[in-house]
Amino acid sequence: MDGKEWKDRVTAKPEVCGGQPCIRDTRIPVAVVLDGLAEGLTSQQVISHYPSLAPEDITAAIHYAAELSRESVWRVAVP
Repeated sequence: MDGKEWKDRVTAKPEVCGGQPCIRDTRIPVAVVLDGLAEGLTSQQVISHYPSLAPEDITAAIHYAAELSRESVWRVAVP
């Protein structure tokens, strides 16, 4: 996954989870994925807890976090 492909997998819509960044229009916040990884879960364990996730979704969450750390946060235009 290149540096921009993650944007296809992370969305933020006001009507979904109060606008929190989520994976592919699901109700699984990126923060939940990152929290699991930070607690020591493997990508496969996170996926087993949330079977609608794909390995690419885990990678997208990590790319999103990397963007946040560079303070170049991707923002979704709210209509």
